[in-house]
Amino acid sequence: MKIKKFKFKKVKSTNNTAIRIIKNSNFKKGMVVSETQLSGKGQHGKKWISYKGNLFVSFFHELKNINLSVPAITKINCLLVKKVIGNYYKKKIIIKKPNDLLINKKKISGILQEIISKSGNKFLVVGIGINLVKSPKIKNYPTTNLSELVNKRIDKRIIEENLKSFFEKNLSKLYKINDKLNKI
Repeated sequence: MKIKKFKFKKVKSTNNTAIRIIKNSNFKKGMVVSETQLSGKGQHGKKWISYKGNLFVSFFHELKNINLSVPAITKINCLLVKKVIGNYYKKKIIIKKPNDLLINKKKISGILQEIISKSGNKFLVVGIGINLVKSPKIKNYPTTNLSELVNKRIDKRIIEENLKSFFEKNLSKLYKINDKLNKI
């Protein structure tokens, strides 16, 4: 299941851009990436601090015929991001419910999911932020970044492509699993 990639130099938020694409086009799935994000979104209206060089990406797809709960989809997405980070960092990565990834009790990634409707169809938007080169300073919430942990520069384009490939492969699996469940 191929996903179209939309690349930008600067956006307010990759999730907002994905929502705009959904509402103003006929694309059923896509990936929004940006070099800079001015107003990244976190859970419960919090701001995601977006330093240049870190990863900001949003995937979107129609939820047609998928009967999984949002918490189940959140867990799947956390596992996908954990797997990508695990390609570089071989030690323990913790999922802090509902949507953060921690290494050594420090946040390295956050995932924000939103469901929107267009013409009676529901779409899932999955925003992913990964601290690749710089750690935001957040009061009472320690953070880390992948370059610091593995002691080398991380190529953001490779991480983007890994995520894209994992999402393409696993979206197909999600639909196949869902089809099997519907036939029971």
